[in-house]
Amino acid sequence: MTGPEATPSFRLAYVPGVTPAKWVRIWNERLPDIPLTLVQVPAHGAQELLRAGDADAGFLRLPVEGTDLSAIPLYTETTVVVVPKDHLIAAVDELSVAELADEIVLHPMDDALPWERLPGRPALERPATTADAVELVAAGIGVLVVPQSLARLHHRKDLTYRPLTDAPESRVALSWPQEKTTDQVEDFIGIVRGRTVNSSRGRAGAASAAQPKAKDRDKPKRASGAGAGKGARGGAARSGGAKGARGAKGGAAPKRGRPRRRP
Repeated sequence: MTGPEATPSFRLAYVPGVTPAKWVRIWNERLPDIPLTLVQVPAHGAQELLRAGDADAGFLRLPVEGTDLSAIPLYTETTVVVVPKDHLIAAVDELSVAELADEIVLHPMDDALPWERLPGRPALERPATTADAVELVAAGIGVLVVPQSLARLHHRKDLTYRPLTDAPESRVALSWPQEKTTDQVEDFIGIVRGRTVNSSRGRAGAASAAQPKAKDRDKPKRASGAGAGKGARGGAARSGGAKGARGAKGGAAPKRGRPRRRP
């Protein structure tokens, strides 16, 4: 069913490594009448999925190409190198990209890192996916550099990983088509940004934020800066205070002396 009588729903895409469970749980608690459907999508297919209208919003990795998609950066991931547990790298706590110079570093077709220059020595062929590259690491073919969430996603008992201190990092963002910022998208943005159920949301908050509260409208405006101190301490005091008691120049106040006798 389409049109105004259609039941509202929300389709949320996410790329490998992103775990949307926390936000989905909050959505189901706050909006139980609007079903949320998760759509898993390959890393390089998320933007096209949103542009095609096959999802209302999605968690993807930056950068976003073009200006037709809005994006809210959420967090930056640590970059790690995945190696066999008996590899020499497993003996250190962390290392730099330069220390991979003698290693064969696998570079899968769905690589999530924005490399300017690939580290190490290239393999003869590029694996099709990160999952394929992990299998090659386990076979002793080379090592793999990925965001930490992907290392956890493809965890194996015979592999481990170590942080790379100076490698490019992957940033995860919530993105949606700019011209399709629906009420459901606004609701989800509020959830991701940590707004409480009673806080103003995008579609309702914009209007209310522009209107001052009633008691704020009734309050007199406070002056600021030097004028505020001068007005509070100076004006009222001069008109009926110390200066009036002493008298202004020109004899406004009578001089003290003996009282005059009546005739």
